[in-house]
Amino acid sequence: MGKPKILYRAITLILSIGVLSSCGVRKSLLEKPDIAAYETQIPERKKINDSTYNIADNFLRKNKQGLWELHVSGNPLELGLKTGSLTQELFNEQEDIFVKKIDDLVPSKGYQNLLRKFLAWFNRKMYLNIDAQYKTELYGISKYASPDYDYIAKPYQRVMYFHGAHDIGHALQDLALVGCSSFAAWGDKTKDGKLLIGRNFDFYAGDEFAKNKIIAFIEPQNGHKFMSVTWGGMIGVVSGMNDQGLTVTINAGKSQFPLIAKTPVSLVTREILQYASTIDEAIAIAKKREVFVSESIFVGSAKDKKAAIIEVSPQNFGVYEVENNNQLICSNHFQSAAYANDKKNQKHILESHSQYRYERMEELLEETSKVNPTEVVSILRDKQGLDEEQIGYGNEKALNQLLAHHGIVFQPEDLLVWVSSNPYQLGEFVAYDLKEVFNLPKVTNRPIAQTDLNIPKDPFLQSEAYKNYERYRMLRDEIEDDISEKDHIDQSRLENLVALNPNFWEGYFLAGVYNYNMGYDYVALQYFEKALEKEITTVPDMENVEKYLKKLR
Repeated sequence: MGKPKILYRAITLILSIGVLSSCGVRKSLLEKPDIAAYETQIPERKKINDSTYNIADNFLRKNKQGLWELHVSGNPLELGLKTGSLTQELFNEQEDIFVKKIDDLVPSKGYQNLLRKFLAWFNRKMYLNIDAQYKTELYGISKYASPDYDYIAKPYQRVMYFHGAHDIGHALQDLALVGCSSFAAWGDKTKDGKLLIGRNFDFYAGDEFAKNKIIAFIEPQNGHKFMSVTWGGMIGVVSGMNDQGLTVTINAGKSQFPLIAKTPVSLVTREILQYASTIDEAIAIAKKREVFVSESIFVGSAKDKKAAIIEVSPQNFGVYEVENNNQLICSNHFQSAAYANDKKNQKHILESHSQYRYERMEELLEETSKVNPTEVVSILRDKQGLDEEQIGYGNEKALNQLLAHHGIVFQPEDLLVWVSSNPYQLGEFVAYDLKEVFNLPKVTNRPIAQTDLNIPKDPFLQSEAYKNYERYRMLRDEIEDDISEKDHIDQSRLENLVALNPNFWEGYFLAGVYNYNMGYDYVALQYFEKALEKEITTVPDMENVEKYLKKLR
């Protein structure tokens, strides 16, 4: 708990933006893709104010909920150039956040350089596994990368490897960077019989990383128009829906650490969203791409009026669909027959929080019976454990772990989507009608959200419990630092930590570790025993607590 996770997060971030140097790859292939077929120039960006920018009829603007709305169209190079130009400040800020986190968490330049050299070897063939159109789009965005980080790598290389961050975070599963939950309901499981999909994207790289969410509405020259929830510099898709009513979201599976990078999964899902309109078409695209981590691609389809899960990994491929049941649930383990004997998947089910969240989704869907979009959001915001047990705020067993980058709801048959606003999935869910968005007049200043369909923010935001949780997070981080630096901590601060989030095992554990390190065995024993009474997240975490108890008893 604590510092080990922070260190691994730093490793992931470093791996995500490392350099490609002296690794035997032809540098000409990495410095610039073949863009001859797309040579073009775009008009200068026009700044209307600090939250509105235009390039002809394409735009970026910030809505009143704090979400950035991006609308771009064109061929791959134009998409990249327009996106890069319109979002350059957001793109540069995301990169600032990555590099600052690295410097804060791993100040040793020598260690950073060592990891970058490893990434040079690890990513040596990624460029061979990315489709030419996406390399062109990445190149367009890279023209607006900050020169401040050219010492790390050239812009095009940095942007390309930025798209592997999600995959590497999943490969290093023990980071707790990921814990996504998704479900779909249709037929007799929804109020109107139409397909509904809800998901939390629990990829955590810090609060600052999630601050500037972009709702991108893309009209490519080839393929389907689509929307996705993204961030500056990212063209891959982690959550999105196209104008055919096909949706994709991704949930991490359990992987062995790969030996070489291939196609980032967010670019596989981008291709699915851009070119598929049915589940079968999505499966065909996923089959032809080589990925380097294990991932569940959750696909919903208006045409099929149901959802399915495509389960991909470096050595295996499976599809999971339900029979005689109009709901589908996905957390972070595989369910298809292709993985029935996969020992790593079986171990993950037993030892992680994935099965627990799966069962909690089952429980809530059973209680709700027939869901509508508001009830889907209520499930995504659920903070309790099985049987309504109070397991503490921030527990990875909860569907709402109070760290999600975003929550999202799709109603594919009506081309409706709801996207959460900050913080986490507690803010107002903003509604968009893709039929309206993709038929806007060429120049419009009116809001593009369907505000009358918005789902209100969680009342929890106004509660004392939420304020205490935010205080808890700040104090926890301070205490973790103090323990790491072997600084003195007043017992009153440890008592306050526990009191701010009394149902969560983590505070008791940290108080126990400090007292154990100080030789206050009796006090440490009490804290560890109290931690063991709580809903500890995973088997390794429980074993860690029991290790201390064994020493003290």
